[in-house]
Amino acid sequence: MAEPTNLQRFSSCRGVSFEINHPQSVLFDVRVRAAGDNSCEREVSLSSFKVQPFATDLQKSTSRSSSHFCDLEDEDDDVEKQQASGEQVPQPAATRSPSVRRKSGESSRLSVILLDQGLFTVYKRLFAVCFTVNVVALVLAVTGHFPYAKKRAAFFSMGNILALTLCRSEAFLRVVFWLAVKALGRPWVPLFVKTAATSFLQSLGGIHSSCGVSSVAWLIYALVLTLQSRKDTSDEIVVVASAILALLCLSCMAAFPLVRHLHHNLFERTHRFAGWTALALLWAFVVLTVGYDPATKSYDNLRGSKLIEQQEFWFTSTITFFIILPWVTASRVPVTVTVPSSHASIIKFAGGVEAGLLGRISRSALSDWHAFGIISDGKDGHMMLAGAVGDFTGGLVSDPPTHLWVRGVHFAGLPYLVNMYNRVVLVATGSGICVFLSFILQPTAAEVRLVWVTKGVEQNFGREIKEMLSRQPKEKVVVHDTAVLGRPNVAQVAVEAARDWEAEVVVVTSNPQGSRDVIRACNKAGIPAFGPIWDS
Repeated sequence: MAEPTNLQRFSSCRGVSFEINHPQSVLFDVRVRAAGDNSCEREVSLSSFKVQPFATDLQKSTSRSSSHFCDLEDEDDDVEKQQASGEQVPQPAATRSPSVRRKSGESSRLSVILLDQGLFTVYKRLFAVCFTVNVVALVLAVTGHFPYAKKRAAFFSMGNILALTLCRSEAFLRVVFWLAVKALGRPWVPLFVKTAATSFLQSLGGIHSSCGVSSVAWLIYALVLTLQSRKDTSDEIVVVASAILALLCLSCMAAFPLVRHLHHNLFERTHRFAGWTALALLWAFVVLTVGYDPATKSYDNLRGSKLIEQQEFWFTSTITFFIILPWVTASRVPVTVTVPSSHASIIKFAGGVEAGLLGRISRSALSDWHAFGIISDGKDGHMMLAGAVGDFTGGLVSDPPTHLWVRGVHFAGLPYLVNMYNRVVLVATGSGICVFLSFILQPTAAEVRLVWVTKGVEQNFGREIKEMLSRQPKEKVVVHDTAVLGRPNVAQVAVEAARDWEAEVVVVTSNPQGSRDVIRACNKAGIPAFGPIWDS
């Protein structure tokens, strides 16, 4: 199936995959309830399943247009309702002029990328701090006040590459998140310490990207020094170092926010294959520099014992280990895919999984990997709920596979940190529910209340998901079905749920603007809140 040209995709929340189709549905764009209409203030029973509205005031949200698999409804449904009520219907996106579509789409994309949850986020501050440290060290080296760095500038570039690799290593971060939960997930640990740790761990992408840029700066400096002492090195070393620098620059340019957002597949493939090539060249660089003898201008000096004595060797070995690890654990496993509707698919796997973990799946071993939240009772099996909005997720509905590639290490992201707290409200819209269902299906350290705002629970997500929720106590699960009750102000719902539950924090999974609205409303009410960021 060819991917539509107007479909964009990116990932967040360390596994909450955002797939965006600009501009179609308008999330949270609700009609104001007619005066005297109290239909949304009573509990509505649908068979054995309770649809329980939480907020009584369904005010219009200020969220801007964005389409996401966590969205509530399609634009066509909005148009039909407006036509039926006699409202003036805006011109559909498909019929607008290209210039209008481009202008509104670009505005929305730039808003998500550049203004995601503010200009001074933890992510951006971590980037600034890490980059500043590198710049200061580099300036000291250039001015002669840091002779060790001047002598081993290439080694400092490797150090940054190692740091950025660890910040994206799913196995390494699984251990880090586990340690954070074990160390800080105790009742006596102050809440501000827990929230600070959550912000830091969620924003490690800032260190990753900063180290990428810094590695380029250090390698440029190393090359300049090498060219200044051209007689002490070989042509091969210069060529290999230059090739590594070119690949690092290419990866940085492909990861630039606007490029990454508009051309995600290009970014992903460039990052992966350029990274692998750079790693191979890095090994060549280490071997050549260790083995080269400037006095004889030959490589007669290369010995295994000398190689393993070098810090560069161990840094490169560690980088290689963490890059290879997820690929050597990948395997092709049998799956059962059910399709409750044209909007979603449910993929079932063997083996129970701890609450809060996420997984990656693919039809191909080398590319097109997609991350999803895992639903599991922690016992016999687990499953993923995939909203059908992109080429890959749509293919799961139209052409359900019998086998998929999976990675053996399930990774931890923001949802896993729910285990750090005592009382938490989880807010989800649409297919975003998949990240949180495990917390009500299995015993967890945190007491959670789940608030789910969606359209047509059984019609879109199937009887199995409906029954999972209907078996839970009403005080723990609040479902607002927009097909019955209309769209609420989700931010207000989240604040009221947190106050009623006496929650320490709110964790939300919605589209970017929806998550931002909930976080801002909770913070304004004095309630810490976290949601997906663009590059967590």
